[in-house]
Amino acid sequence: MAGIYVHIPFCVSRCSYCDFFSTTCLDKRHEYVEAVINEWHERQDYLQGEAIQTIYLGGGTPSVLEIEDLKKLLSALPVSTAQEITMEANPGDLTEDKLKAIRAMGVNRLSIGIQCFDDELLKRIGRRHNSQQAIEAVQMAQRVGFDNISIDLIYGLPEQTLEHWKKQVATALRLGVQHISTYCLMIEPSTTLGRQFDAGIIKEVDENSENSMYDYICKATKAKGYYHYEISNFALSNYESKHNSSYWNGTPYIGLGAGAHSYNGHSRQWNISDLKQYLSTRPFEVEKLSETDLYNEKIMLSLRTAKGLQADVVEEQKIRPWIERGFIEKKDNAYVATQKGQHILNTIIEDLMI
Repeated sequence: MAGIYVHIPFCVSRCSYCDFFSTTCLDKRHEYVEAVINEWHERQDYLQGEAIQTIYLGGGTPSVLEIEDLKKLLSALPVSTAQEITMEANPGDLTEDKLKAIRAMGVNRLSIGIQCFDDELLKRIGRRHNSQQAIEAVQMAQRVGFDNISIDLIYGLPEQTLEHWKKQVATALRLGVQHISTYCLMIEPSTTLGRQFDAGIIKEVDENSENSMYDYICKATKAKGYYHYEISNFALSNYESKHNSSYWNGTPYIGLGAGAHSYNGHSRQWNISDLKQYLSTRPFEVEKLSETDLYNEKIMLSLRTAKGLQADVVEEQKIRPWIERGFIEKKDNAYVATQKGQHILNTIIEDLMI
């Protein structure tokens, strides 16, 4: 089985924390969709005949595409055989008519970028929706028949406290969505928040507070029946993201669009993150993966998940110190990060890699 990821880089405006490739050149949307379709036709052999299990439209903001462009794009892809078709969306772009049209195209999973339910913080991080729009977007999607909805939340936002975070989590859980993804704010130097941090306008939330926020979302979601299947992701039973899980378990996938990455088990390939170049010549780079690369990736990706790292991948003597200190535990035939270990997972991974 394999997956398709389509990067839609267009945004009405850039969020102050975002370090992903995006552009506000919305006049290029139609041309871009044509280019993505052409790339798919030219590169189908990349997956060597593997059946497509998942399709994921990410960004950027896929929901800024016009309905006709979305319809044209999806009709060119193998939606009839895909089990899961996800589209990311901004709450401010969604109406009932648009949601009905998206669902009719075959999209059966919606990922809504909410980030938080606090209007002041939403303004500070450059989001163009407010908290009421976020809530209404989820409720509209539920009314039109979407029964597989994921929302994104960010913790560790400037001046955010644990009590504030608890309110965000409570609001999210009341919505009754099937999946929640949570990310700790990373202040990247090239972003607006990064420049504000350098200028002393904002301060980072301290590590202990971030850890407390993370522990709280783990506890609160578990109490509501969510399965913590990956370090940043929580799902009700059978609602884990099939597409994102493919990244963690080594399933091949093809990435279409500017800046999109592909993986076929032997190498990684990525398109250059430049809209003008993508529309003209679609330049890309390739990295062949050595045995060491594949080993390191297995360490890095497997330990992020609840299934953990198969015990025969790493020497026991190398991982034993982490077990003895309570950061890793052995379950059945796999090594799994404990709650304590998840706080320093990057350190553990770096130690185990070669």
